[in-house]
Amino acid sequence: MNWDQLKEELAKIHLSLSDHQLEQFQQYLSLLKEWNEKMNLTAIIDDEEIIEKHFYDSLKSAEVFSYDDQSLLDVGSGAGFPGIPLKIMFPDLFVTLLEPTGKRVAFLNEVIHALSLKQIVTVNMRAEDYVKEARSYYDIVTARAVSQLPLLVELCAPLLRVNGTFIALKGMKGKEEHLLAEHALQELCLSLEQEQEWELGKGDHRINLFYKKIKENGIDGSEISIVCHETNMGLSYYDIVMPTKGKKLIKK
Repeated sequence: MNWDQLKEELAKIHLSLSDHQLEQFQQYLSLLKEWNEKMNLTAIIDDEEIIEKHFYDSLKSAEVFSYDDQSLLDVGSGAGFPGIPLKIMFPDLFVTLLEPTGKRVAFLNEVIHALSLKQIVTVNMRAEDYVKEARSYYDIVTARAVSQLPLLVELCAPLLRVNGTFIALKGMKGKEEHLLAEHALQELCLSLEQEQEWELGKGDHRINLFYKKIKENGIDGSEISIVCHETNMGLSYYDIVMPTKGKKLIKK
């Protein structure tokens, strides 16, 4: 996907990319490739693949979800996806990029400065620690290519305010992960509101899962323990334990 094709595809989902926004994306791509030579930010290095598999993929959710002047937390932001593309596209968003790796935070800060982005900050912390400072604070929490959904749920739900939306950007195993996380979603008061599926490129199946936080449950995400078990057949399953209730949420 080249730049003209990006504009065309965004127009199909009712998004208009201005010349200024296009320049910001182009500068973002240039910085991503420059920094990627000295640190691991992305395995995708072709310009057209970056445009499609990072930029367009980060914005696709806007086809079915309205972003306005809300607060958004991007958990495990990494190279800034989807947080920075969403910020470029929707300048009125108040964005926090949560990333535990210091070198990646340095890259994110460089992008923010170079693109003159406002109302966007970085936080160099782990999600399970940050919840102690920002419990139930954000209108929107996003996560892309961070970990499996059963783990994401317990990290992201406590950071979301009631009636807020958790958006999990997933690949072909997204529905399978949802099934694994069903009990945890129930305990953490998250309800699946909608699914968005499409093909990204050739055979790259994508799904965005949108969850609404129904109510508070008084559980701090840092209080939940997770144990991953490996079987002798190379399979794995997770035990997620709520110390306040002493029962498992998920087991496969």
